[in-house]
Amino acid sequence: MAYSKSNHEDEDRHRLYNPYQDLQLPVQNLYKLPSSPEFLFQEESLVQRRSWGENLTYYTGCGYLAGAIAGAGKGFVDGVKAFEEGDSLKLRTNRILNASGHSGRQFGNRAGVIGLLYAGLESGLVAVRDTDDVYNSVLAGLGTGALYKAASGPRSAAVAGAIGGLMVGAVVTGKQVLKRYVPI
Repeated sequence: MAYSKSNHEDEDRHRLYNPYQDLQLPVQNLYKLPSSPEFLFQEESLVQRRSWGENLTYYTGCGYLAGAIAGAGKGFVDGVKAFEEGDSLKLRTNRILNASGHSGRQFGNRAGVIGLLYAGLESGLVAVRDTDDVYNSVLAGLGTGALYKAASGPRSAAVAGAIGGLMVGAVVTGKQVLKRYVPI
């Protein structure tokens, strides 16, 4: 008589090891992990925005990263334009890397400073007005542009402030439109 294995024996042989199988209790009850964010103080749970320090880090970091990437792209184009007849591959690569690094640092630092100014002004406006709305963002954009170009004179500061306010207004409007019409 031929011996045939049952499906149960075959499953036991190929099943992965579970250290909790002999405890006779569901794993969900073993560790009661929360499914929502935890806060140290009750006041933190009521606020639905980042703190000023988180805002500062986020906007400065994102600004620096975006500026560095854009500057590296511009530097790449400048490095390719700087090729001369008879350059070796090593020299061409060096030109591209030098131009990309130089432009990336410049653009990254400028965009990081703009992010730093914006984060500081927006957090300050939220603290002063005690509300978090669209006006804070637009006013912070206006103030950021004006402060960034303040050394170039009042006319340049006014133009840069208007551009900053319009840019932030467009971004906030676009975000509201996406929230309303794009299901996520």
